[in-house]
This record gives sequence, structure tokens and C-alpha cells, in this order.
Amino acid sequence: MSFRDDSEEGRNDLRRPFIHTGSWYRMGSRQSSMMGSSQVIKDSSISVLACVLIVALGPIQFGFTCGYSSPTQAAITKDLGLTVSEYSVFGSLSNVGAMVGAIASGQIAEYIGRKGSLMIAAIPNIIGWLCISFAKDTSFLYMGRLLEGFGVGIISYTVPVYIAEIAPQNMRGGLGSVNQLSVTIGIMLAYLLGLFVPWRILAVLGVLPCLVLIPGLFFIPESPRWLAKMGMTEDFETSLQVLRGFETDITVEVNEIKRSVASSTKRSSTVRFVDLKRRRYYFPLMVGIGLLVLQQLGGINGVLFYSSTIFESAGVTSSNAATFGVGAIQVVATAISTWLVDKAGRRLLLTISSVGMTISLVIVAAAFYLKGYVSPDSDMYSMLSILSVVGVVTMVVFFSLGMGPIPWLIMSEILPVNIKGLAGSIATLANWFFSWLITMTANLLLAWSSGGTFTLYAVVCSFTVVFVTLWVPETKGKTLEELQALFR
Repeated sequence: MSFRDDSEEGRNDLRRPFIHTGSWYRMGSRQSSMMGSSQVIKDSSISVLACVLIVALGPIQFGFTCGYSSPTQAAITKDLGLTVSEYSVFGSLSNVGAMVGAIASGQIAEYIGRKGSLMIAAIPNIIGWLCISFAKDTSFLYMGRLLEGFGVGIISYTVPVYIAEIAPQNMRGGLGSVNQLSVTIGIMLAYLLGLFVPWRILAVLGVLPCLVLIPGLFFIPESPRWLAKMGMTEDFETSLQVLRGFETDITVEVNEIKRSVASSTKRSSTVRFVDLKRRRYYFPLMVGIGLLVLQQLGGINGVLFYSSTIFESAGVTSSNAATFGVGAIQVVATAISTWLVDKAGRRLLLTISSVGMTISLVIVAAAFYLKGYVSPDSDMYSMLSILSVVGVVTMVVFFSLGMGPIPWLIMSEILPVNIKGLAGSIATLANWFFSWLITMTANLLLAWSSGGTFTLYAVVCSFTVVFVTLWVPETKGKTLEELQALFR
């Protein structure tokens, strides 16, 4: 079956993988066949898990960028003579850069492939870290942070999409959650190393994930679904065969992908903004954007970025160590979610997560409210301080179980293949915009009223419960092609 119109062949010639690896896979298969060794063929396949571990270096870079500003604030402001407002600008510029990267991410990933877009994302990240490391004033510091943000904006869209497109349906949830797990690992590493390493050396260490990612991209296949969409039939089948193993029969999966791409091509070869009014497009886009926006409005970035301030308000003396503890707990909770997501399902974990976050935030809000009515020297004040810290830690745990990893996973699963570039950019941009908004306003809101701030976050989390119940579909156990058919 042909799933590309002849009229599109000229345009498709412009869309080729930025990093092409299909030929050496096929060459390896032919040589092994000539040698008569089926074991060599089997060993030459690249497992999906290996591909996920390589691209997971991107989210580790993402997390390291997010966590870098927390342990380095005192040292950078002292060495470069920055004011609090200047450092706040430095912290927020990664979000600004990420918004620009998010706008470009979908189209870059569509035109040069998922691997090519990760390559492009790695380069400004490396340059950005070096700019920060050698900064003598705010100009290099700000430029470096913007470049980091741009790369992270591309990574935050491309990695979950690539993982969803290469993973078997029975492993897609767990492998997709590795994206957020890697982000939390990056944050924790920044917190941990920041306790011992000067800020310039810490910036140099930030280069390492991308330095390893770039050569790693040459040893993994391109997304078979992207290759199919581009009309590269031979490369598409080779890529899928490599991912599933040379002894696996991929006929059924190949035919499903071909039918899905053919159906998408018949409906529309070019999707415009006006086409997003159709239900098959607007409903998955609404769900994807809704989850990614609610993920940020729940206040997680405000809690993480200003956790030291929150712990100090609660009376914790070693706030930096407590912040690292929260980072470590977040890694463990996200790892549990990675193990559960293909067993319990996406909707159940999202519901448990948002309900748990709501209760935790109500507890924190109540603790801060009541502290205003008791003496700071009383035992009750100490108990309320402990209660607020427990509530914050519990909120982070429940976030990591569902609202952390699953919105990115569902976004990568439900967006139709022919609008994935446009819709994915919109969803990623929305996430980064509200991340910037929460980061910029959290400190002001906490200064206004700690109890009031956590009450606002609790209201958002309670709405998330309703949103998940009414509109979010269960994607566990369904192929990407079945999910696309669900919205037609």
C-alpha cells in the first residue's frame, strides 16, 4: 500500500533524517546472514530500553538546568555582585528560552526527525553552560541561561514523543515515565553537587549529559512512525525491526502504522490552525494542554524553586539539605510511578495524585494559617512547623506519582500524527508559560500569605480531579494507532 501521494514526493525529499543510521543496521543484518549466524543478528539489534536510556540524558539535562539556580544563588550573587532582582531574572530566563524552544520544537522534530532535533537541542545547552561558567557579568550569565532554556524547550517535547513512538504498547507507560524520572534525577544531582562544588565547576558539569547524548544519537534508530509519515518505507521497516529484534514478526505493527499514516494523509496533508476546531483535533489537544497547564498551576515549581524559603518559614535550620532530601524523595516516588503506570493505568494514578496533592496542600495551608495565631515559642508552633514540612514533602510525593510524569506521557500518546508538530508545540509552550508564571509569582504570593498561596494551589488541584474524571481517556494497553481512531 502506498501511503504518500506522488505529488508530495518532492516536498518529502526536503524532509530527511538529520542523523541517518538505517544503512548500517541493514548492512549488519546482511553480513550476519552471510555468516550464517542468527545469534549475531540477534545481538546486533538495539533494544528499546537502550534507546530510552540514551535519550533520557536530555531530560537529565532538563532537570539539571531547573535545579542549578537553587544551590548557587548565594555564591553567584556574591561573586558577580548581583541584586536579588537580577538573580531572579537569571532564574526565570530559562523559562523564557524554553518558551522559544517550545514554539520551534514541533516543526524542528517534524522536518529533521526526533534524533536531529535532540542534536540541535544539545548544542545550545553546551554553549549555554560554558557561557555561565566563564561569566564575568550578567550579559554572559543571561545569554547562557537563555540558550539552556531554548535547548530544554526542544528536549521537553521531543523526548516523550520519541519514546512513545518507539515503545511497544505494553511498555509505553513505564518507558514514557522515564522522561520525568530523568528530570527528577537531574534536579537531585544539581542539589547534591551544589552542596560541594563551586558554581562555575557545577556549570561545567552541566555540559556532560549533552556531551554523552550527541555520540549516543548515532547508535539508535530514528522513530519508525516519523519515518513512515515521511514516506521512507524501507527505513521505517528497518527501524521498527531493529527496535523489536530481528527475530520478531513486525508485519501486524507495520500494517497498522501504514493504515494510520494513510488515513491521516487522506484527511489533510497540511494542518492549519482553523483545522484544530474539528473534534478529532481539538479534543486531544484540549486534554494535552489541560494536563500540562494544570501540572504547573498546582504550584509544584513554586514549591521546588523556593523550597529553601518554605523550609526556613517552617523553622527548618538546614534548608539546603532539606531541599536535597525533597529531590531524593521525588526521584523515588517517580520511579514507583514508572513501575505502576502500565499496571494501574494513567487515569487512576492521575486521580490519586491530584487528590493527594489537594489534601497535602490543604494541610500546609492550614498549618501556616494557624501559626499566625500561636506563640512562636510554644510547642504548638513547633508542631505546626513540622506539619507544614510533612505536607510539602507529601505534596511532592503525590505529584511525582502522577501529575509529574503522566501529562507528558499522555500528550505524546494522544496527539494525532498529522498535527503532532503543531499541537505539541502549543502544548509545550503552554506548559513553559505557566511554569514561568508560577516561578515569577510564587515568591510574591508567599510574601503576601503562605497560607493563601497554598490554598490557591489546592483549589487548582481539586479542579484537576474533575478534569481527569470527565475528560482524560485511559491510554493503557492501546497502540498509538488505536488512540488516534478513538478521537475520529
